[in-house]
Amino acid sequence: MTALIETLVENREMVQPNHANMLDTAHGGNVMKWMDEVGAMSAMLFSGETCVTARVDRMNFERPIHVGDTAYITAYVYDAGTSSVKVRLVAEREDLRTRERETTTESYFVYVAIDDEKNPTTVPDLTTDSEQEVALRQAALESDSDR
Repeated sequence: MTALIETLVENREMVQPNHANMLDTAHGGNVMKWMDEVGAMSAMLFSGETCVTARVDRMNFERPIHVGDTAYITAYVYDAGTSSVKVRLVAEREDLRTRERETTTESYFVYVAIDDEKNPTTVPDLTTDSEQEVALRQAALESDSDR
């Protein structure tokens, strides 16, 4: 069994001009790539296996992330099946000078754990032992069902 909090991954990417579109904001494809990488890390921490992306649920880009800001990405596993792992991902625009953050993008990715022969393999059960873990899982389940 793996505790939800053990799957929590937070990462920053500094948005540089080469990550930007013609509006000097992070290109959506770069944000999605960063989210996918962080989500895969979370799924692998949970499963102890290599994980591949199986599905990306709706991804809405609510606000831009400007060149010079960081994309602050948070991921955690909130549910699992036999070989599948559901990960909640949130990207925020962060100004490192002020530490101000605002949510820009949220999505739910599904990964599949694979073995050395690249076949689906089983994953452990997810546990939520603390109030924080229960709250994170509940928030993801509620938001996931609202879509």
